[in-house]
Amino acid sequence: MTELYEELGLTEDEYRDIIRILGREPSKVELGMYSLMWSEHCSYKSSKPVLSQLPTRASYVLQGPGENAGIIDIGGGLAAAFKMESHNHPSAVEPYQGAATGIGGIVRDIFTMGARPIACLDPLRFGSLESPRQRYLFSGVVAGIAGYGNCLGIPTVGGDIYFDECYDGNILVNVMAIGIMPKENLIRGQATGVGNAVVLMGNRTGRDGIGGASILASQEFDETSQEKRPSVQVGDPFTEKLLIEACLELLEKNLLVGLQDLGAAGISCACSETAARGGVGMKIELKNVPLREEMDPFEIMISESQERMLAIVEPRKLDEVLATCERWGLPAVVIGEVTEGDMLEIYWYGEKVVEVPASSLASGPVYERAAERPAYLDEVQSADLAALEHPSDLNRVLLDLVSGPNLCDKRLVYEQYDHMVQLNTVVYPGSDAAVLRVKGTSKALAVSVDGNSRYVYLDPYGGTQIAVAEAARNVVAAGGVPMALTNCLNFGNPERPDIFWQFKESVRGLADAARHMELPVVSGNVSFYNESFGTAIYPTPVVGMVGLIGTLSTRRTIAFPEEGLVVAMLGDTLDELGGSEYLRLVHGMTAGRPPALDLEVEKSVQTTCIEGIRRGIILSAHDCSEGGAAVALLECCCAGGVGATLEVDTPLQPVSWLFSESQSRFVVTLREEDLGALEDLAASRQVRVYALGRTGGSRLIVGDWIDLGVDEMKAVREEALGRLLKG
Repeated sequence: MTELYEELGLTEDEYRDIIRILGREPSKVELGMYSLMWSEHCSYKSSKPVLSQLPTRASYVLQGPGENAGIIDIGGGLAAAFKMESHNHPSAVEPYQGAATGIGGIVRDIFTMGARPIACLDPLRFGSLESPRQRYLFSGVVAGIAGYGNCLGIPTVGGDIYFDECYDGNILVNVMAIGIMPKENLIRGQATGVGNAVVLMGNRTGRDGIGGASILASQEFDETSQEKRPSVQVGDPFTEKLLIEACLELLEKNLLVGLQDLGAAGISCACSETAARGGVGMKIELKNVPLREEMDPFEIMISESQERMLAIVEPRKLDEVLATCERWGLPAVVIGEVTEGDMLEIYWYGEKVVEVPASSLASGPVYERAAERPAYLDEVQSADLAALEHPSDLNRVLLDLVSGPNLCDKRLVYEQYDHMVQLNTVVYPGSDAAVLRVKGTSKALAVSVDGNSRYVYLDPYGGTQIAVAEAARNVVAAGGVPMALTNCLNFGNPERPDIFWQFKESVRGLADAARHMELPVVSGNVSFYNESFGTAIYPTPVVGMVGLIGTLSTRRTIAFPEEGLVVAMLGDTLDELGGSEYLRLVHGMTAGRPPALDLEVEKSVQTTCIEGIRRGIILSAHDCSEGGAAVALLECCCAGGVGATLEVDTPLQPVSWLFSESQSRFVVTLREEDLGALEDLAASRQVRVYALGRTGGSRLIVGDWIDLGVDEMKAVREEALGRLLKG
């Protein structure tokens, strides 16, 4: 017979540890709490030792990992808070609510720190659109993001969407949010002050989301996964909007000691983590918890009902806190108090049902997992790409690339999102990075997300470094100076040595790239068990980058801004088709090695570009990434409605120059008289500049390789996703 601890996802060794900690057998409620708090999703028991190598500090970092969101100082008494999370498993079971509550959860992480949320981004990964189920999941996820975010009044300003058969069994729904705050409003999710009240605010508690952290987010999918639909939370964006306003008002009035959202593991997590961070205990009476239905203590403690917050309040300020919540139409009740010591005591109508050390719940076990290099790497990395025969019709190849699911225009998606609400968005979705004004200043934030899983599959270390470099490159192309990053690390089962080797190498690459580029990692998330029936997704680290634009006048987009400008490329193009979109789409291969990345060269190219923008030399900029130079040029033409006539002097084969995804490159435009200044600026950093030709006309012409009309390219690219979604 299966033991209860096994049903709840605990191992026999973990169960014995619980007995050792308590000095007795745990009750059912206590066992449920440990199952959640010691799950992979909440405890990071496999990833914690590996993540410790990430660089997290800089002079401007106000809060690094360990809290609800990272925070950086952006000057003028203001700070930016940001974080990325995953809602992969819930979205695969119930796509609309899974994605919607993912947005709700990440937004709470932001205002929990004292910041007003100003934008969301959504990196999404799906399987092949030839599958009706994938089309259903895609439509549901997009609708969920739009439905929640639009109602909340927070713009979704960026993201990326990739399709690959490796996600057929497990889609990825990662969400990022960013907020702005006065530095003095910074508050942490910790309980201090013996005798202070513990206040539960927001929605009533119900059975939705029960066991989500331990059942959905910390296990592989199998044939029973659809039976777990009740484990997916149900979102209420209107209540969340009230929570945002009420919490920010309470913080503005300095009425709270600590604030914590109730996400994964619900009351169990919020109480134990805030108590452990503050080095105190708590006494909680569950009969005071507002309920939507009749529930027992076990269900109340593990429910993941959304739109709930836990606040720590001094007794003398309690009446004003409760009155403020009432004015906003929010239920708010005292459910307990802060106590001396480390003990979390839970009562049900006066009867004690839980007595456990809060620190034991919040810390959890730590595992040193076995890691072994996967056998597939030798085969895929040794593929002979030089022997491939390439198509002669390069116009057709380019059109096929931009009408494929990964490189087609995604406006069909982002036009469902309100990306203008709050009136902060000055560079919209579709460029390299979104640009958000910082109201009351001349500054702006440039934000981007990036992560190519094919690169990481072929080389976990190098592929992850590319994700960091490209996310920074996107910010630079918009005119920003990259400052810090967050991440969401999506992998398969960490108990498999081959998967854990991928994870360790990926984190090592992330750490080395971030350290070399002087970019602190201030927050993040790990999502394991993204596999079905023993088949894992490609390792998919996603990097979210935030940069600062000193003045809005130096923001840039990818669009060719006018006719008669010089088109130039910063950086070198090499014969690097490994892991490319061209190789996958034209030859049906994910093989070779990803493009090489020299971090010192990358820094030099980025510095050249940002300095050229600051001096007014560079008028538009677009990084070369998936699809290579040909796709970058096409995107610049389509975005600006302006063609270009170019000549390329290169020893490379046409296919290699056009579709190689070599790193550390920008396509830029500038005036003829500024070309010498750009060449001098680049030479001082040992960066090559290649003048390719001029903007103008209605066609993109690249030597005798490419000759396509801008209108034709734009139509093919914009119509592709709608066609693919019709199957």
